[in-house]
Amino acid sequence: MNINQLMKQAQVMQKKMKEMQEEIASKQYIGKSGGGLVTVSMSGSGEMLKASLDPSLLKADEKEMLEDLIVAAHNDAKAKADEDSKSNMSNAFGDLGKLPPGFGF
Repeated sequence: MNINQLMKQAQVMQKKMKEMQEEIASKQYIGKSGGGLVTVSMSGSGEMLKASLDPSLLKADEKEMLEDLIVAAHNDAKAKADEDSKSNMSNAFGDLGKLPPGFGF
């Protein structure tokens, strides 16, 4: 494989990666905690879009637990987005063994 072929392959892969990143950023991920008492909706880029709380949690003495549950729900949504991203990259670029060192994505 010559350098021109390598560069062309790298450009194609770069384009695919950008498209996948845009696709993931446009998706929505739902994270839950506390057995579903707290739900967080997050974009693929990590922006929290919505938080939903079960009314049973709205008690003054539950404030600290509620804050922890919101963080846990957000982290759950983030883990789903990260796993989706990793899976998409794996599927798209599967065998990068054809590229020489330094050309991987």
